[in-house]
Amino acid sequence: MYASVRRYEGVTDVEKAARLVNEGFVPIISQVPGLEAYYLVDGGAGVLISVSVFSDQEGIKESNRRAADWVRENVAPLLPYPPRITAGTVIAHKP
Repeated sequence: MYASVRRYEGVTDVEKAARLVNEGFVPIISQVPGLEAYYLVDGGAGVLISVSVFSDQEGIKESNRRAADWVRENVAPLLPYPPRITAGTVIAHKP
């Protein structure tokens, strides 16, 4: 199992960004093979954090690529800074 965490800071409208993610990005990431879970977290103070969990590393790579494309094409004005991305092998979890 693999996970990717993308942290977006300086989000200008968290509510609008979340709505657009639910409407536009969730259907896209749902098509990536191996998706086990996707979460978008309101970190407060203009911070959004997405967590993607996949059964394999290729799913993580593809989800990060699709996220970058989707953000650039759909919500770039709301997310003025590139995300900090951390990805790796899940070493502990509770289903």
